[in-house]
Amino acid sequence: MPKSHGIRKRTRDRLSKSVRERGISPVSRAIQDFDDGQMVHIVLDPSIHRGMPNPKFHGKTGKVLGRRGRAYVLEVRDGNAKKTVVSLPEHLKPQN
Repeated sequence: MPKSHGIRKRTRDRLSKSVRERGISPVSRAIQDFDDGQMVHIVLDPSIHRGMPNPKFHGKTGKVLGRRGRAYVLEVRDGNAKKTVVSLPEHLKPQN
């Protein structure tokens, strides 16, 4: 059988919800607002495929640079490199 090289490869555990978290996520996560310069955690919500950043950024923290439509543009460090990530607010949590 050929190997899968898709964007969600090797994410069986990372992009799965527990039994009690299954289903549609709350609307409050979709309408949350972030300011420029605010630090946010990238926590992917597997039930929403649109606007999902690459799974390698799951668990990382980034700084909000601005908006692109309804999505946010983030700056995330990947090793020594700074990467630009575009994500919908459903996949972000504010850093406390």
